[in-house]
Amino acid sequence: MRRPDLIASDVDGTLLNPMERVTPRTVDTVTRAVDDGVPVVLVTGRPPRWIPPVADATGLTGYAVCSNGSIVYDIDADRVRHVHGLLDPVLLNDVADALDTALPGCRLAAERIGATAVDPDRHNFVIESEYSNPWGDGEGFVVPRAEVVGHPAVKLLVSHTRMDSDEMALAACSVLDGVVDITFSSGSGLIELAAHGVTKATGLEQVAGELGVDAENTVSFGDMPNDLDMLRWSGHGVAVANAHPVVLDAADEVTATNHEDGVAQVLERWF
Repeated sequence: MRRPDLIASDVDGTLLNPMERVTPRTVDTVTRAVDDGVPVVLVTGRPPRWIPPVADATGLTGYAVCSNGSIVYDIDADRVRHVHGLLDPVLLNDVADALDTALPGCRLAAERIGATAVDPDRHNFVIESEYSNPWGDGEGFVVPRAEVVGHPAVKLLVSHTRMDSDEMALAACSVLDGVVDITFSSGSGLIELAAHGVTKATGLEQVAGELGVDAENTVSFGDMPNDLDMLRWSGHGVAVANAHPVVLDAADEVTATNHEDGVAQVLERWF
């Protein structure tokens, strides 16, 4: 691939090292790309409120695609520019009932969105009792399930302490295939549900269109199943070596691990 006109990167497990930091080598490479006029877009399952620490560490001020494509966030302005595919309460209740059949004992959480990264007028993240967060950050307001599924959400998260994410996704797809999109960014018993047709690829495609860049001239990086559509959409999709097996199989190229600055190793060809 010739020098790309757009760079898109997943965050956790890809751009960040295993200590969840951006290394100096990666920062230097990203900075050179931006200084050379090539936008770098963060494309992540993270909500907007989890973007500023990464943006600050990398010096990025442009767009971030958040919540697996549901949100386009303007980092510098701290504004949500676009929201796609809100899950309405009727659908959320139907999905919750189906999940109780497919994944007995599962627990739910919902990601909501306001105009800015943190909306003081709402709880951005609500969880039901015993919801298990694999990141262990203690985030979330505990509410009854009726409250979790009672308001529009950009993403429904489902946890199970006795299953891994691959098992959960397979079981959930058996009852929800075509109803919502099911993916995951952690293997530790957590799956993520979005409106059908909303993926990292759709969010990135919108940003690329606004920037006047097509898929062919985009390079993207990822490590988990929620990155698959983005890697396939891009002209050159790169998996880090620590990626999930299905991502390694789908990528155009496999670079070094996130511990070895895999993203930087590829970008240094051009910048």
